[in-house]
Amino acid sequence: MSKHGRLEGCLALLAALILAASLAGCARGISEAGEAGPRIVCTSFPCYDFTRAVLGSDAGLTLLIKPGAEVHSYEPAPPDVRAIAECDLFVCIGGESDVWADDVLATFGADAPRQLRLIDSVEAVEEQEIEGMTVHAEAGDSDGIEYDEHVWTSPVNAERMVAAVRDALCALLPERSGELEANARAYLDKIADIDAQLRALVDGAARRELVFGDRFPFLYLAREYGLTCWAAFPSCAAESEPSARTLAFLIEKIREDGIPAVYQIELSRGLTARTIAEETGAQVLTLQSAQNLSEADFAAGATYVSLMRENIEALRKGLN
Repeated sequence: MSKHGRLEGCLALLAALILAASLAGCARGISEAGEAGPRIVCTSFPCYDFTRAVLGSDAGLTLLIKPGAEVHSYEPAPPDVRAIAECDLFVCIGGESDVWADDVLATFGADAPRQLRLIDSVEAVEEQEIEGMTVHAEAGDSDGIEYDEHVWTSPVNAERMVAAVRDALCALLPERSGELEANARAYLDKIADIDAQLRALVDGAARRELVFGDRFPFLYLAREYGLTCWAAFPSCAAESEPSARTLAFLIEKIREDGIPAVYQIELSRGLTARTIAEETGAQVLTLQSAQNLSEADFAAGATYVSLMRENIEALRKGLN
């Protein structure tokens, strides 16, 4: 992001925080006034989908990062902060893309809504730089450990996250605990089936290598199923042109190992993947990270499970 863009983002956040401070005193009273059902705010699609599945509907749910939007450059607008101020439960992943949430919630003090950080329900691992990857250092980067936040890309982690949502909702709505537990069980069974299909697919595959001409938000998926991956950019990189070295490395990897496909991720322009495909004859396939989805997919009722089913078919083509 440019300095101008960062300044605009900071100003937007400042405006949101000022509004938050003005709302904090009355927001919880509004929420407790007794509307039909709880108000729950979710930052990104995985949070929204898991919460919707356990609730059994999207009534009372707000998704802050809209379908089709770029997740990593999101800045809360004043209406977003108002929604958080008035909600009964705030659900976020809790990774680098959600650091703004700590500042927003801090302004509410004792009036802050309940918060559920889904990254706390799994074992997060450090973000990795893969051989050949183009990495651009950002000014002001922290020297501390940066954990890869795309924890839901492993269905095993997704099961734990759904369970965490179930527990939070049962605490919020104890009178509906039986219904919530049944909804969660049904969704957990679907995710367990995805896990079983992936294990069977990888066990019987001709290879275990994947090449991404794109970002790489699939660390947890790769670790869970023993896949070796090569990619153009880190998981949260601003999409840009890969270095000549990266491009040559990925092209040679496909040629040397006879890899039949190069992957792009959802909402990507796919320029790097297409360039690699043109040089190698590999097929361009899309793997859904499910961090966000297109407006069309959202309108059609896509879920984490339906997106992962698409991934199974895309992986079947790329691993055989």
